[in-house]
Amino acid sequence: MKSLERLVSEKALKLGNSFPCQICLVGFLCGICLTSLFLAALTSLGTFELATFSSAFPPCNSSASHIINMVASIDRTLKWKNKAETKDDDDDVKLLVSAWDNLLLNEEDFLKKLGISKSDVPNAPHMENCEEKARVRQRLDTDIANQTFPSWINGGDEENYPLTRIVQRDIWIHQHPLDCGNKSVKFLVADWETLAGFGIGAQIAGMTGLLAIAINENRVLVAKYYNRADHNGCKGSSRGSWSCYFLPETSEECRKRAFAIAKNREAWESGIVTGKQNYSTKEIWAGPIPKLWGKAWSYMKPTTEINGSLVSSHRKMDRRWWRAQAVRYLMRFQTEYTCGLMNAARHSAFGKEAAKNVLSGGDWRKKKKKTRTEIEQQVWSDQKPWIPRPMLSVHVRMGDKACEMRVAALEEYMRLADRIRERFPELNMIWLSTEMKEVVDRSKDYTHWRFYYTEVARQVGNKSMAEYEASLGREMSTNYPLVNFLMASDADFFVGALGSTWCFLVDGMRNTGGKVMSGYLSVNKDRFW
Repeated sequence: MKSLERLVSEKALKLGNSFPCQICLVGFLCGICLTSLFLAALTSLGTFELATFSSAFPPCNSSASHIINMVASIDRTLKWKNKAETKDDDDDVKLLVSAWDNLLLNEEDFLKKLGISKSDVPNAPHMENCEEKARVRQRLDTDIANQTFPSWINGGDEENYPLTRIVQRDIWIHQHPLDCGNKSVKFLVADWETLAGFGIGAQIAGMTGLLAIAINENRVLVAKYYNRADHNGCKGSSRGSWSCYFLPETSEECRKRAFAIAKNREAWESGIVTGKQNYSTKEIWAGPIPKLWGKAWSYMKPTTEINGSLVSSHRKMDRRWWRAQAVRYLMRFQTEYTCGLMNAARHSAFGKEAAKNVLSGGDWRKKKKKTRTEIEQQVWSDQKPWIPRPMLSVHVRMGDKACEMRVAALEEYMRLADRIRERFPELNMIWLSTEMKEVVDRSKDYTHWRFYYTEVARQVGNKSMAEYEASLGREMSTNYPLVNFLMASDADFFVGALGSTWCFLVDGMRNTGGKVMSGYLSVNKDRFW
């Protein structure tokens, strides 16, 4: 540009120093500069469109349909370049991420164009083989009675709430009687709450109350219609059922038996079958919890901090302990559908980092795929999918929740996050879940943290949760919160607002997921404390 400017200046001097000539000269130079900037912008835009991950604030799509839209926008003409052809190692990352995209969508045309087969693509460490996992989980859920401990519990007894392993085993046995056709077996058959004002957290909390009643009355709980699963993503018999997302609360034999006798009026009159109408709201939401295991809550470790102090006890410790146990049981195994949602979420958020990890071991295109050995099939296949760690879960609840609890701005949550980081300086990643757009926007001010979150339309202003969910549609408004819930539960550290039922349940999953000693820092108290 400087050489060009000098050349033009010499020509201009020869033409003269008239004002019109100076105007023309300035216009000419501006035109050249603007053209250069425009070409540079186009080049940057092309590079951006090839990326599937933002290193500073990487969004994550929480549903399979959303990631399909994302993958569809990827430039599938990306050329296969080896290191001899380019010095840009990022091309290899993009290629591997794109290959995983196509495997996730079960589309092999992209791979065929590159002259590679599905078997040539290395395993994605952040994704699971959902079909295989579904078979394994089904088997574990039928043979659990012959095992000494529940396979869905991580960590030892000291890393979970008291008696977690025993309680989980006993709930499973209670919900899976050996002979459901026996006339002595009684049932509690109930739909999930369907009122518009009930969020997913409230629905789950309500079902934990019904499970407590069922155990206290020696009944098998059979859950019927789940309105949030009534969408096209849930196929066949799983539509409108909790079994779309997690394995059923009881066996198929018991479900069929319960539904059959529930058609008999005499069964209701004799008490063989009961429903929600047989119990008061207080009994469901605040009734006595099962006492089969004594007062296990009386010796829980204090690991929750509020206002700078550990909470050693409060008047609803029993409910806190029981809800944690009940939620862990209800969500013990993911279905193939939920597994797919989680794969899509992890790939969208962590795919680029996973690809870099794989490529650090060498060029995958030069390695021949080997047949899986016995240790790969029987041992390593049981490993949980990879995510970058350590990860901090931060759930910011605002909006219409202000009518029930004190809401806090993001700054309060981040002060607690910084406190954890002071003790664990290696912590710099946050899984952020929130319904508020302003929270996501303000998170970008905290440049010393790396945020991950689902890419979904968020709430602006104090619109009610029911209105917000209606704007998303039933499928999205169910899938993305459940993905957030599971991702948050899998974190290593936790910050939230225990006045929110959602945070309360995430805390329960922490305390039955081998993470009691991770602790929980809350910006407020649960309103029952």
